[in-house]
Amino acid sequence: MRLDGFDLSNVHFTWSPSNKPRLYIKPGDEVEVLIPDSSTNQIKYDFKTEDMHKIDESKFDGAVGPIYVEGAEEGDTLVVTLKKIEVGNWGWSAILSNFGLLKGLFKEKLVIWDIKDGYAIAKDFLKGIKIPISPFLGVIGTAPKFGELPMIPPHSSGGNMDNRLLTEGSVIYFPVNVKGALLSLADPHASQGDGEVSGTAIETSARVIIKVDLRKGERIDTPKAFVSINDTGKQIVTMGIDKEPVTAARKAVLNMVEELKGKGLSGEEAYILCSVVGSLKMSEVVDEPNYVVSFTIPEKIININA
Repeated sequence: MRLDGFDLSNVHFTWSPSNKPRLYIKPGDEVEVLIPDSSTNQIKYDFKTEDMHKIDESKFDGAVGPIYVEGAEEGDTLVVTLKKIEVGNWGWSAILSNFGLLKGLFKEKLVIWDIKDGYAIAKDFLKGIKIPISPFLGVIGTAPKFGELPMIPPHSSGGNMDNRLLTEGSVIYFPVNVKGALLSLADPHASQGDGEVSGTAIETSARVIIKVDLRKGERIDTPKAFVSINDTGKQIVTMGIDKEPVTAARKAVLNMVEELKGKGLSGEEAYILCSVVGSLKMSEVVDEPNYVVSFTIPEKIININA
């Protein structure tokens, strides 16, 4: 099965339970998804900084979907495996005047990158520097139960988490709030640092293959632990999403404690283990008003088979 996000009829710009499904699948199915860059094809390879005024920022982070999962109901958990992430042959990064952790301190700037042989090289910028790519999806999530949410801030069902741990091989758990779950994907990145501090990563397009499974009757309230396979090996990861960074951090750690308790540890054992081997990261600090904090523990420490 295939869903083509370069056909803009398959793209939406808000999170809503009323978004019309663009593809129907069953648990266990694999889907190939073609995803445009976060400008939704507005930024072109030959663009310069002075062309940025042509961009409609309300069309950023257009999400491909939603994908309706048969049998999914409120109170279930959707399990998404990122089996393949193949990024495009070019990308872009930018400093925007009204966005980023240090917004207002620097002039606007657009940087175009060539992506080849596992590296990104900027055109006429950062000369002599090659960035090793580590592709992931900045946006992935399910629909909220009520209302209509903007694309940019992350929310309790996922969305624009900009979490660089969501690499190929990751297994991610999402709450199901509505019939069919309504899964959507967007915002491929070739590389990004923790926090995405300027407001953009190396934004690019991607061909993604996902496998979607369903856990009936296993209710979660926010995106839960997943396994990320990256340069540090398998990691157990939990996230916290909140308007206050410290509260987001508390949620991330509490979610890990609950995950470890589910594997047979006491609360006290889990909390101590978190303190001595865990790693707390600011995954996203720019998608106001919500922030994402991740907490990781190496899988080999507790011998969990995810």
